[in-house]
Amino acid sequence: MSLSAPFYHGLLRKYVTMFGYIFDNIRIERVDKTGDIDLVKVPITYGPKDKMIARVIQDPTISRQSAIQLPMMSFLMTGFQYDPNRKTPTMNRQSVVNGSNSGNKYYQYSAVPYNIGFALYVYVKNAEDGNKIIEQILPFFTPDWTLTADLVPEMNIRADVPLVLLSVNMEDSYDGEFKERRALIWTLEFTMKGYFYGPTANSSIIKFIDVNVRSASSNNLINAVGNTGVSAAINIQPGLLANGQPTSNAAASIPVSQIFSNNNYGYVVSINDQG
Repeated sequence: MSLSAPFYHGLLRKYVTMFGYIFDNIRIERVDKTGDIDLVKVPITYGPKDKMIARVIQDPTISRQSAIQLPMMSFLMTGFQYDPNRKTPTMNRQSVVNGSNSGNKYYQYSAVPYNIGFALYVYVKNAEDGNKIIEQILPFFTPDWTLTADLVPEMNIRADVPLVLLSVNMEDSYDGEFKERRALIWTLEFTMKGYFYGPTANSSIIKFIDVNVRSASSNNLINAVGNTGVSAAINIQPGLLANGQPTSNAAASIPVSQIFSNNNYGYVVSINDQG
């Protein structure tokens, strides 16, 4: 790890945003005294349960506007845990062509798998509102729901991220005098199976390989390179037909300058006897 080369893919921010986005459009129906049906959007915010309960119960302004403030939801990222079951070989790497320079490419080593914990809290004034919200969530988790996200766009990394529902609990916070406000709180625990990626690096694309073969006696192999002549020269380069098919025929291939690393090219091998 090099502290002199900082990098940031914004993955934590993306995971938090993804989680909140899932529950951002929940609505429940309310029937007024005239029989008309109103759709009430359930707001969601990021914050711990204790702080949200204090806002709902203790703040006199919010208490007087309980019909507007409840129901509501909040969520919190609760922790991380390394997941060895999803580990891939550390030295595996993915590469893409640098769009601005066809002779270079970006590469990145294998991602590191982590399970990210989330908790979703649902605050309601009556049990029926809670039932309406929970029943809009549970059918989608069996017990996981997979999201697809562009995690590292510059590397074209678009990954499936499963979100697993672990548990559902309900707590009735009514405790005290009759005039005190009641709050029903549902707690849903989740695990998001995410990945964290390291820095990207540049490297040149190798299009030509030249190998010189030297002959030497069996008792003088160590000094062969410096003391003997070249007996054969081997050249390897990519070969591609104009229709995009690979070829090993140099005469039929398009110019090497027009062949890129993401093409399905073949190999043109030339052996020249220098003896």
